[in-house]
Amino acid sequence: MENKDLYFVALKVFLEDGKGNFLITKDKFGDWDIPGGRLRENDFNAPFPEVIARKMKEELGEGVKYELGEPVVFMRHQRDEVLPSGQKEPRRIFAIGYRAKHLGGEIKLGYNHEQLEWVSLKDFKPEDYFNGGWLEGVKEYQKIIKAKNPPK
Repeated sequence: MENKDLYFVALKVFLEDGKGNFLITKDKFGDWDIPGGRLRENDFNAPFPEVIARKMKEELGEGVKYELGEPVVFMRHQRDEVLPSGQKEPRRIFAIGYRAKHLGGEIKLGYNHEQLEWVSLKDFKPEDYFNGGWLEGVKEYQKIIKAKNPPK
């Protein structure tokens, strides 16, 4: 019998500003990220839009308004997480990336993030910011969005 792998599940949001940009954030560990995060134990039966609403509030503040679209990209990412003992342990994350439209409201980064940037869907070079599965996911997102919205 093959060994089964253990994954955490995350919901990520590609928040677009309507001007051809999307939001990326830098966490307190120095890594660039996409808003959203892993499901908690009590999220098991919660609808994904509710989980996303909680994560958006935690990471971008209560004032941010958005219209959530459909899932667009699926990502697998591995990173090391520091345990309370100080040891590092690999974590595998399966993430669903949703497209969303920013409708307004002030963005106030939560305690886990220290920086944000609106980056161009067209010209952004994700390899300058991301690695692993997040890099592949952002590249795939750009490819899909460019195919849906070709330059005029």
